[in-house]
Amino acid sequence: MTPAMDGFLGLGITSITRSIESASQWAVIDELGYLESSCPEFCDAVFRLFDQKQVIAVLRSQSTPFLDALRARNDVFLYDLDHPLLPIGCVIMASGLGKRFGSNKLMADFNGKPMIYRILSATDGALFAARIVVTRSREVEAFCRERKIPVLLHAMPYRNHTVLLGLSALLKEYPELAGCMFALGDQPLLTKETLEAMVITFSQYYQTASPIFRLAAIAEDDSIIPGNPILFGNRYFEELLTLPDNHGGNVLLKKYPDVVRYFPAGDPLELADADTPAELEQLKKAEFNR
Repeated sequence: MTPAMDGFLGLGITSITRSIESASQWAVIDELGYLESSCPEFCDAVFRLFDQKQVIAVLRSQSTPFLDALRARNDVFLYDLDHPLLPIGCVIMASGLGKRFGSNKLMADFNGKPMIYRILSATDGALFAARIVVTRSREVEAFCRERKIPVLLHAMPYRNHTVLLGLSALLKEYPELAGCMFALGDQPLLTKETLEAMVITFSQYYQTASPIFRLAAIAEDDSIIPGNPILFGNRYFEELLTLPDNHGGNVLLKKYPDVVRYFPAGDPLELADADTPAELEQLKKAEFNR
């Protein structure tokens, strides 16, 4: 194929310039491939567009100096259509005793279904290569088994035991996991859409880094409010399996602060948990008022 230079120098650059000068914050480019590399002026125009606009662009899956430079930009998020998801596991932490709640809060009614149902629904489907519920509640165990959801009943006392038991069980069946998400059972407004976005984004970052993703909310003053779930790359599995007694993954968040990436929730309420009956009622009302 021979590029039509007049097309790049004429209509191509003119269209990009018009987009740069427009009032819109966004620009869409259907496809950039190897032919564009033959026209430095057109490539420079594309870089100017990326500097000044939010750009959604389709890139061919090949290596050229032009395409490689675009992919290497710090402000670019790359989504690989050929490999959108890595094999990610999910451990649902359901071992709390509900002392502040006064009863088994995971089986408490949340608008017609037990609260544990919400995280089971949010993690269902093909998003995760494997998942398991780790609990000390026979009611939760029975609820999961009725729905053929993998569950592990135990009597160990500490949070690190829940991490160890859950991750070990997943790795026994799926040793090739690239990462593992640890989700709580008492965040009833957490959505599948947020978890999907979190896993997809992690899968792309994983190609060039070893991140820890943590769900967060953005306050009105733009400060970060960290929350759960947390998604660890497999680089951290060995340390997760040997956490100190009565400690969870926060140990690694403090040890490796530079690799923690805060992923914004679609709604700050997704981070809210129900530690008391009053909080549960507030979240029920919040769902209806969305």
